[in-house]
Formats: sequence, structure tokens, C-alpha cells
Amino acid sequence: MSASVFAAEVHFTGHVQGVGFRYSTLQVAKEFAVTGEVKNLADGRVYLRAEGERAEVEGFVEEVQRCLRSYIRETELKTETCNPHYRGFTITH
Repeated sequence: MSASVFAAEVHFTGHVQGVGFRYSTLQVAKEFAVTGEVKNLADGRVYLRAEGERAEVEGFVEEVQRCLRSYIRETELKTETCNPHYRGFTITH
């Protein structure tokens, strides 16, 4: 594995399931050099994890928030530096 990467773990609360949130997030991810996943959680939130260079990850998370702001009521964000866990960006279940 390569050197450490910057990672963001985000929980989105609001009207974020059943509205194309995960698919839209996947489309935004294609604009950035990030890897990770997005998935629905049983409690109604959406979970997003993105890894890569700090500027790319931060830009990606900001763009998701901008594009999908009408669905998001609350955002919880945690960041860390870690070993990479992903090869691409996917929707998981």
C-alpha cells in the first residue's frame, strides 16, 4: 500500500434517502481524485467516506454539500489520516 491518505467520514441527515443522493454523490466523485463509498444507513442517514489528497477530499465533500444542500438538514464530519482502504468510489449497501 502507498503512503497515508487524508480521509473524511461524513453522515448526512435529512431527506437523503430515496432521492438519488447516493447516485448524485457518485457522479460528483467522478470530478475529484477520491476513492471511497456512499451508502444508506438503517437509521435514515447517508454515510460517505472519501480518501485521497486533502484538497481533493475537502473539495469533493464541499461539492456534495453544495449540490445536495436542499436534501441535507445536518452534516457530521470527521477527518483523519490513514492508510488507503479503497480502489475506486462506489455505492455500497
